[in-house]
Amino acid sequence: MKNKKRGGSSAPKGPKKGKAFSLDDDPFFGAESKKRRKVELDEIESESDADVGSDGEGGGEEAEEEEEEAVVETADEKRNRLAHEFLENTRELLRRAKEDEDDDSGEEDVKEGEMDSLVGKMLQQQQLEDSGRARRAIASRVKKPEPTDELRILVKHRQPVTAVALSEVDLRGFSASKDGTILHWDVDSGKSEKYLWPSDAVLKSHGVKDPQGRAKKHSKHVLALAVSSDGRYLASGGLDRHVHLWDTRTREHILAFPGHRGPVSCLTFRQGSSELFSGSYDRTVKIWNVEDRAYINTLFGHQGEVLSIDCLRKERVLTVGHDRSMQLFKVPEESRLVFRAPASSLECCCFISNDEFLSGSDDGSVELWDMLRKKPVCIAKNAHPLLAAQKNAEPKDGDRIPNGHIENGNHTSESYDCSSTNSWVSSVAVCSGSDLAASGAGNGSVRLWAIKSESKVIQPLHNIPLVGFVNSLAFAKSGQFLVAGVGKEPRLGRWGLNPAARNGIAIYSLNLSSEDANTP
Repeated sequence: MKNKKRGGSSAPKGPKKGKAFSLDDDPFFGAESKKRRKVELDEIESESDADVGSDGEGGGEEAEEEEEEAVVETADEKRNRLAHEFLENTRELLRRAKEDEDDDSGEEDVKEGEMDSLVGKMLQQQQLEDSGRARRAIASRVKKPEPTDELRILVKHRQPVTAVALSEVDLRGFSASKDGTILHWDVDSGKSEKYLWPSDAVLKSHGVKDPQGRAKKHSKHVLALAVSSDGRYLASGGLDRHVHLWDTRTREHILAFPGHRGPVSCLTFRQGSSELFSGSYDRTVKIWNVEDRAYINTLFGHQGEVLSIDCLRKERVLTVGHDRSMQLFKVPEESRLVFRAPASSLECCCFISNDEFLSGSDDGSVELWDMLRKKPVCIAKNAHPLLAAQKNAEPKDGDRIPNGHIENGNHTSESYDCSSTNSWVSSVAVCSGSDLAASGAGNGSVRLWAIKSESKVIQPLHNIPLVGFVNSLAFAKSGQFLVAGVGKEPRLGRWGLNPAARNGIAIYSLNLSSEDANTP
């Protein structure tokens, strides 16, 4: 009996021979709701009706769908098309420049061959500059300003300017102030156009959430601006905790990205892409895609408010916060590097190259950083001393001390004060792919710096007079001019006031000597 039971239980029960197994017999598929079956029947009936009318309208719709599918290009095809367009545009620009230099050009075949070699050399040089392996020597060509040279006010604002941004071609500029005014202006003429905020109903339809906390209405106080590499999008952020997206061609509001739980203090686009990074008082950095109008990810790590942010072509984000740290986020690797400030709070930062950074702190120092070291490789102390007579203090060769710090001139306690809020380094900027940098504070001048990567030193060059708090700086890509956003008050607060300052955009044309004069 035991053997019979054991044998009977060994073979699993299944369908009988000669009878096909159907899914309808399975109880799992038998529990389908009647509503779902009815929907499927309706779909089958509608498809059959479309097939019946294929000779009329149905056939035309199918043909249109086939044409649309044929037009859609793949990602590789789009990449290839954009590369060809970029090469054609580059050839055209070089061809025009060549024609301006020499009207009596050679034969067409030789000209085309020369043009291709020039395009190749230019692209190779640009790639080396972007990677940081080649750097334009601009700092050594900057001439000392004349006593009459100063930053002239190009565009006026009613309230202190909080942010400045330049387009990729250096023809247009963007600025924002504390009263929510966003201006779009021409670099040459200074003619400005205002961005108009839509109504509250339109803002809500664009994604703006209701005010949180004690706020009763939407705040238009702007703290940060960023423009995309193609010049199509402008992003703004402020006290309303949203990232706003604008169309630079029509100056209209497109969309608002909610998600931050604190004021949006800084913004930056990744070069050559549609990725946007935003830093906030909620201690996070968020990643957005402006083309897809989508949220991507959130980066954590700071223990204090994020104050400044910067990004190059690589997916690496540089930030500083009130936690006395500067952090480099490697987005694809999902990792980060933490750099600690010696004894001060960092206020601003920017990339020099993929491996070198520049920062400014609230004790009046400008720091040079290397990715391989957790502490600054060089510190320029008293970068913006508040002089009693607002005189420029030029450094001497013997003022370097052994630890790498630089004392900017022979100062006494009667002649300067670096503990004042006027000496806080509130903005730093680096001319793209070069060795020229600038820093701004509220001491009455903008200081130019030369970056010596070989010796890991930042060397002061010249002071450019400018009264007021320099809240934002931006270099032209060509290195021909410098733009500063200045105001009577600091960018992030009202703890300082300079009644003699003028709120607006100041521009300074750099006097550069010819490259041949610096070659040995």
